Amino acid sequence: MVPDIQPDAVIDALAADPKLKVFLRDARIESLPAKMSRRRELLDVVAQAFEPGVRYPEPVVDDFLRKLHDDHAALRRYLVDEEFLDRAHGEYWRIGGSTGTRQTPI
Repeated sequence: MVPDIQPDAVIDALAADPKLKVFLRDARIESLPAKMSRRRELLDVVAQAFEPGVRYPEPVVDDFLRKLHDDHAALRRYLVDEEFLDRAHGEYWRIGGSTGTRQTPI
């Protein structure tokens, strides 16, 4: 069973960070930071919503990211490109982040 991913916790964490709350509007990510270091900080917060070692089907990931940002595909792509998530065979799993370590999913 795939754990439920909560967008509210991500939005709350972003809103609590003075450097990242400027990218929010109406409890959603309005824009992704252009500056790489800020973008990685924001992606790290988003990645924390994914439980390490759990595989998430692409529709679950898309639904979650769509609740955070209008361009959910770009957000998903950044999470993969910046090595916060990995993907294979229509599934995604967390491989990085401030409390995550690169690992193979269960």
